[in-house]
Amino acid sequence: MSQTSPQAAVLTELEPVVAENLDRHIRMAKEWHPHDYVPWDEGRNFAFLGGEDWSPEQSRLDQTAKAAMFVNLLTEDNLPSYHREIATRFGRDGAWGQWVGRWTAEEGRHGVALRDYLVVTRGVDPVELERARMDYMTTGYDSGDKTPLEAVAYVSFQELATRVSHRNTGKATGDPIADKLLARIATDENLHMIFYRNLVTAAFDIDPDETMKAVANEVMNFEMPGANMANFRKNSTIIAKAGIYDLRLHHDEVVSPVLRTWKVFDRSDLGPEGEQAREQLADFLTGLDAQATKFVESRERMRARMLAKGQTPVQV
Repeated sequence: MSQTSPQAAVLTELEPVVAENLDRHIRMAKEWHPHDYVPWDEGRNFAFLGGEDWSPEQSRLDQTAKAAMFVNLLTEDNLPSYHREIATRFGRDGAWGQWVGRWTAEEGRHGVALRDYLVVTRGVDPVELERARMDYMTTGYDSGDKTPLEAVAYVSFQELATRVSHRNTGKATGDPIADKLLARIATDENLHMIFYRNLVTAAFDIDPDETMKAVANEVMNFEMPGANMANFRKNSTIIAKAGIYDLRLHHDEVVSPVLRTWKVFDRSDLGPEGEQAREQLADFLTGLDAQATKFVESRERMRARMLAKGQTPVQV
């Protein structure tokens, strides 16, 4: 991107806001240590060191919790790709660069903690997990040609989506230790979301039309970063059927509250291009809401059929 482009200029104007919110973030963030959340006394050697290799009955997680933990951890694993994405778009100098480093360091804890928990408790097959990690990280993550404003808008939604997913995964495990760990990780994700959300708030004041176009584009084309991992669609379906993360949660607990904070549908400072983007966004949200309602109704019918057969449907 040309350094003289309108969006690059907005990025420069946002630098003081980045510095202010970085200071706020550091004041709000509480130190924590991944090793504190792992039940190390449950650990034992695998066959390579004379112990016993993993088998399914060793896990206390059901298939839904396994799928959710698997997806959550692999998503966190691709941190090198995410770091490259934000460092490329936001730069490595000044307040932007300091934030990139801080965010990367905090995110790094999540994968460490989740992997240690799953390996020590034998929650999932560690061989399958490692092979999936190798494949996914080799493929990497590429968000395409997002502009800096689109990138900031995207992560505002993505961080909140991750928070919701982690929090509900913790509940779905039925394990107080995993629940506490994932709640702690979700707290990090929430602070990251607030940081990015505040930047978009400021961007609206600097260039409302460009910011509205970026927000509309990211909402209408939103995709979680793990979408290209193996078995993502299958696992996402399991996760959605359990109510861990689905279209209704995406609409009600991710997209809508962030848009309300930005007063997207109350703004009176938009030009023709911004107004057009807002109208497109409104139409998209109407369709998303209808899709979410249809999905929830279908899920409730499925759960009713399971109950009628004496089966217990999985739900958070």
